[in-house]
Formats: sequence, structure tokens, C-alpha cells
Amino acid sequence: MSIDIETARRVAKLARIAVPEDNLAELAEGLNGIVSFMEQLNEVDVDGIEPMTSVTPMALKRREDIVNDGDQQVAVLANAPDQREGFFAVPKVVE
Repeated sequence: MSIDIETARRVAKLARIAVPEDNLAELAEGLNGIVSFMEQLNEVDVDGIEPMTSVTPMALKRREDIVNDGDQQVAVLANAPDQREGFFAVPKVVE
């Protein structure tokens, strides 16, 4: 696939990028480079290769999954502008 100047102009318009007429040839050349690189990547055989999230193997730290109330009620309500009986108090919004 080859990108010509008209296609580069259309891509610039769709991306809402103001590209002067003098630079459209350079933009088309750059886009052609990107497309040719993508075609090269499509030729690579990746069958049997697992996807990875990092180049180094990493394991997340795990903790025991214990259900509790957090015991943070006082700290959570400390910044509340209005609290009553251990809960946030909010103004009535439906009449």
C-alpha cells in the first residue's frame, strides 16, 4: 500500500492537523515508512509465542483476601463537612 499526497492531505484533515502544502510530500513519505514497517511486522511468525506485559518476568505481590470493614471509619469521616451517627450527611436532593 502506498500513500500519496491526496491521502496524506485527507489523513491530516481527519487528524485535524494543519499541514502546509509544502509539507504534504514529507508527510506522505513518513506515513509510507510507517505502513511499510507495519507490513514487515505482519511477516513475523508469532505462532506459539505468549503475549507479554514486560521484558522481564515479574510477579505481583499477593496478600490474603480477607473480608473486613477496614476499621477506618474515623479517618474516612475526618474530612466530611457534615457527619451524623458515623455516616456522611448529605443535603436532601429529592423533594
